[in-house]
Amino acid sequence: MPIAGALSDEAVARDGGARKLTSRRPAMDGRARRPSRGVPREACRARKMKLEAVTMRDAVRLLVFDLDGTLIDSKEDIANSVNHALGEFGYHALPHEKIYSYVGDGATMLIRRAVGDDGNGVLSSVLDAFLSDYRRRLLDTTLPYPGVAESLEEWAGRYDMAVLTNKPLDMTHSILSGLSLDRYFADVIGGDSLDSKKPNPEGLIRIMRRRSSQPGETIMVGDSRNDVLAGRGAGVRSCGVTYGLGAAGFEEHPPDFTIDSFPELFEHIHPKTY
Repeated sequence: MPIAGALSDEAVARDGGARKLTSRRPAMDGRARRPSRGVPREACRARKMKLEAVTMRDAVRLLVFDLDGTLIDSKEDIANSVNHALGEFGYHALPHEKIYSYVGDGATMLIRRAVGDDGNGVLSSVLDAFLSDYRRRLLDTTLPYPGVAESLEEWAGRYDMAVLTNKPLDMTHSILSGLSLDRYFADVIGGDSLDSKKPNPEGLIRIMRRRSSQPGETIMVGDSRNDVLAGRGAGVRSCGVTYGLGAAGFEEHPPDFTIDSFPELFEHIHPKTY
């Protein structure tokens, strides 16, 4: 099965980088968690019109899930660590909503967007500070989204399940284990497991090969354009979750169908029987 070439990283937002501070104290955002803003619900609901046709065509053997914004709500811990790292190097803290919009393309792109165009000289140092701090707070506020643990428990054994994320693999395993979700997944590929990350489909294709699943038997479930494009490159149907961090990208790269809550996925698909 051919593997499509990786898409290039999108340009760093020129107006989004942090500005330098005269003080080196980091500013922290202590706001309570709330649902992230994504694409308007009306736009996503149109995708549901395809749902019956999608699910009636083929039974499903393998479900491959994104992590952040799909299985877990990790945005507060990520944002707090980004602002901690920025403060260490004299940058202003960024609004959490701004940081949320930077998540999804791996840690390097996250920090590159946070420091902006004038921060290339300190990029690697800020990245190291972010990773060091984030490893200490992986589970400070991070939790599964509503219905995730219950749905995985209910459907375990009837679907083969895997995780494909751009988050480093060691962090991914720590989070899944810490939230008692690791037992549901037969395979996990992180952002540093291969030479490429999503939207390159290599990781998805590798999971399908390991799990002996064909494209028509597989669904990629995620909250961003990267998940849609990875699925498309592997010839796999995609399900977009509207409650995550990157659903605005569905307007340009629409998934085959969308769901507004995690349990809704299992209301509309059926497992392959033998």
